[in-house]
Amino acid sequence: MRKAISLLYGIASYVFFLGVFLYSLGFVSGFGVPRSIDSADGTPALAAGLIDCVLLGLFAVQHSVMARPTFKRWWTRFVPGEIERSTFVLLSSLLMALLFWQWRAIPSMVWQVGSPAGAAAIWAAYCLGWMVVLFSTFMISHFDFFGLRQVWLAARDVPYRPPEFATSLLYRVVRHPLMLGFVIAFWATPAMTVGHLLFALLSTGYILVGIQLEEKDLVREHGVRYEEYRRQVSMILPLSKPIARSSDHHDPAPRGVSR
Repeated sequence: MRKAISLLYGIASYVFFLGVFLYSLGFVSGFGVPRSIDSADGTPALAAGLIDCVLLGLFAVQHSVMARPTFKRWWTRFVPGEIERSTFVLLSSLLMALLFWQWRAIPSMVWQVGSPAGAAAIWAAYCLGWMVVLFSTFMISHFDFFGLRQVWLAARDVPYRPPEFATSLLYRVVRHPLMLGFVIAFWATPAMTVGHLLFALLSTGYILVGIQLEEKDLVREHGVRYEEYRRQVSMILPLSKPIARSSDHHDPAPRGVSR
């Protein structure tokens, strides 16, 4: 019964995440959703900014704390190990849903691209950013990343082993392509409002801080291998040469940096 419940819980957490992920595409772009990043609600700008900062802060704290190895070791004393990742995904998704629901728009315009060709190019970059986000998860282990592999193995009484990754595709060019995709998607808009700018600035700041925290964990865990990877591949901008493919070089980074 526990195995069946854990499996259903993992599947439900994943399905809820998918719904939140799809909504986020419309939330940031303003297309196809009832409430977006620029939906005016009459909240004064200062109050709106404070509310938005709190909402983003809640997500940042939860996401960073629950990703730390020390917390996970403590947390799995109370939560079965096979649903630890699914619980992380579910709580992150719930906080994102709360942000979408309670976000307060600040509609004052910062910039607006009037050229149809320019706007089309920016929307193309926006779509590219989300594609990079999605495909980056499949370049590692999508179902492990979102907790489904863990509950599936537990249901079959198969011991869980973290997947090993050889650096491939985008992970040979930047260490954090998933985060690069988010940055592109958050900034690529032909009509940047103050509220959208606040969202982009705070999210990018959190991404950069979160990467630093995560890489400290990865260096402690993997030592020289990860240090060598850091020397050869840039963090988030493709400024250095891709590292050479090697059959005996396994990259722990993709799984770690995105947690």
